[in-house]
Amino acid sequence: MHNIVWFRSDLRVHDNPALDAAMQRGSVVAIYMLAQKQWDHHFVSPAKRSLIVRQVKVLAEQLNKLNVPLTVISCTDYSDYGEILSKQASRVGARCVYFNTEYEVNEKRCAEQVENKLASVSVRANAFHDSCMVQPGKIRTKQGQCYKVYSAFKREFIAQHSLVSRPILNRPKAQSEIDLVTDISVLDEVMVDSKWASFWPAGEDEAHDRLNGFIEEHIKHYDLQRDLPSVEGTSRISPYLAVGALTTTQCMQAALSLTEGRFDSGRNGILVWINELIWREFYRHLLDEYPRLCKFKPFKLDTDRLPWKQDKTLFKAWIDGKTGYPIVDAAMRQLADTGWMHNRLRMITAMFLTKHLFIDWRWGEQHFMERLVDGDLASNNGGWQWSASTGVDAVPYFRIFNPTRQSQRFDPNGDFIRRYVPELAKLDSKSIHQPSAAQAANAGYVLPIVDHATAVAQTKLWFRQLSEPTVDMFSDQELQLA
Repeated sequence: MHNIVWFRSDLRVHDNPALDAAMQRGSVVAIYMLAQKQWDHHFVSPAKRSLIVRQVKVLAEQLNKLNVPLTVISCTDYSDYGEILSKQASRVGARCVYFNTEYEVNEKRCAEQVENKLASVSVRANAFHDSCMVQPGKIRTKQGQCYKVYSAFKREFIAQHSLVSRPILNRPKAQSEIDLVTDISVLDEVMVDSKWASFWPAGEDEAHDRLNGFIEEHIKHYDLQRDLPSVEGTSRISPYLAVGALTTTQCMQAALSLTEGRFDSGRNGILVWINELIWREFYRHLLDEYPRLCKFKPFKLDTDRLPWKQDKTLFKAWIDGKTGYPIVDAAMRQLADTGWMHNRLRMITAMFLTKHLFIDWRWGEQHFMERLVDGDLASNNGGWQWSASTGVDAVPYFRIFNPTRQSQRFDPNGDFIRRYVPELAKLDSKSIHQPSAAQAANAGYVLPIVDHATAVAQTKLWFRQLSEPTVDMFSDQELQLA
């Protein structure tokens, strides 16, 4: 008789609460469901699919060292999971299934369906908190509400961290060998481009090497370099967080090891990176509290009355990196080529789409998910709604990035632009940020598809015409939404 560990977006053996608990309670086998149609429904990018497949293969190797066989089962979507797990429980004689909680609305419903199906065959489901440092719902205002202002959330997070954050878990000890074998052959069904492996190698070791390298070499200067896209100043560990090869708990522990466990001392670069980890946490807590964020709904509900455009021609120009704004185009081409985009550029491109082209932010949110190797619903939605001024604690609508000034400030010599917009490579470091009509024509580069001043003025007018937005409507009823 063996218990089951159901792997989801937690593809690792270190610091895995479900795996750790299961292996302390008896013999274990592991299950992973391959549901490509569900990936389609959630806009999972080719780059992320490739990383998931390769990560599952590495996971199987690591589990084999623990004598835990992994079976990967192909299915259609989440609706199949309960039936599959109940059948697997019957096959191995399991009385318990262990898994880590996911906070997106579809994932929560999937888990509820699995629990109900397992209960019908007398199998217990044991869920564990995993992907946040502090379980959503643990950090509340004095009125018992979810925080809607980041600075207030951060203060309470820091105050409560040592009391309510989950501990780091070590790699479990190997169990005795059992008479079942690993079978991951269905992973061969997934068609992936081999190029992604060169950009994003799989494995917990790779994830920790990147984290350790960042901690040792870059974090102290993170505050100075994080906004410079031509410099390797960021951690680039977000893809590994997205597939669960690494946890934010591990990241926070690594950062706090440099500050003697304090949030208010240490070099500024360390504190700024810690701040980014807390932002990631903030967005996940909001996603758990407000399921409408998973449903293409704005946090500020009144912003749905804005006259968002659905101009496919302008949208395609943005996607293709042909807007006539070099920094925007370079960023979009980086995304297409590598499956990743520098964080400063994510803000610039998102604000350009929503505030210059006034195209519906949901189009951009979906496109990023379709391309990003680190596509994560909470962080992606939070970033887009921040940029579009539709979200909680978002940038005020009247603060609109000037893409040319952003380019001049954060890519002063044009090094990043030259890498991804090679037709402009020969321009000097001043002209490259805003080529003249003659320079653009000579280089075969497009003219700007929108005028900055005109677009900004129109966007501000549309926002001013909105009545005071009403937020937090029907939050208590949202889990009942279909």
